[in-house]
Amino acid sequence: MADHDEEETHHHQRPPYIPKETALQALNTIIQLHFEKTLEKKRAIDNQKKKLHNLFTLFFIFLAIVFAFLSQPSGRLQCRHCWAPICFLSFSHLIFYISVAQTLRCINGFKYQRCCHKLTLGLATEKLRFVKAVAASAVGEEEISAAAAAGDLEVPYQEPSESYLGKFKRNWALHFGFLILLYVFFVSFSVVVLCF
Repeated sequence: MADHDEEETHHHQRPPYIPKETALQALNTIIQLHFEKTLEKKRAIDNQKKKLHNLFTLFFIFLAIVFAFLSQPSGRLQCRHCWAPICFLSFSHLIFYISVAQTLRCINGFKYQRCCHKLTLGLATEKLRFVKAVAASAVGEEEISAAAAAGDLEVPYQEPSESYLGKFKRNWALHFGFLILLYVFFVSFSVVVLCF
């Protein structure tokens, strides 16, 4: 019984045999997959940035039209009517904020996923270099598989550090700080034009 336990323990401690070609092919497949995913996320980020740019362009055109309308010296709107353009601007800013928030959320999500794929790609590339270096210096297949097993060929999905998420929060705060300043400017402009 003791011999059987020793044999089983010895059997579990022996590294698994992984042929060099299999290890290289697996790592190359992982690298190719994460490279394609990185490019896919980059294209998605670019599309979302174009959408965000279009949103800003349309919103500024809209604000220019409102600005031009309020700037015209007409006797129809007076100070007691200033609540109407303020409510109109508030509603339009709210819709714009929701659109920008959704687009920024998508952009930040794609950037985070892209960073994860890039980190995983880097780890897989490092392990591929290790296997190639071992294969170049090894004499037999047993040495390659033992060294590969010792190098742990598993490539787990990598995630960035917590400080990386702070970058997204700063970006988010910057966009919304700008939008709030824009909102305050247009509300005060409406009051000044209509009341003074």
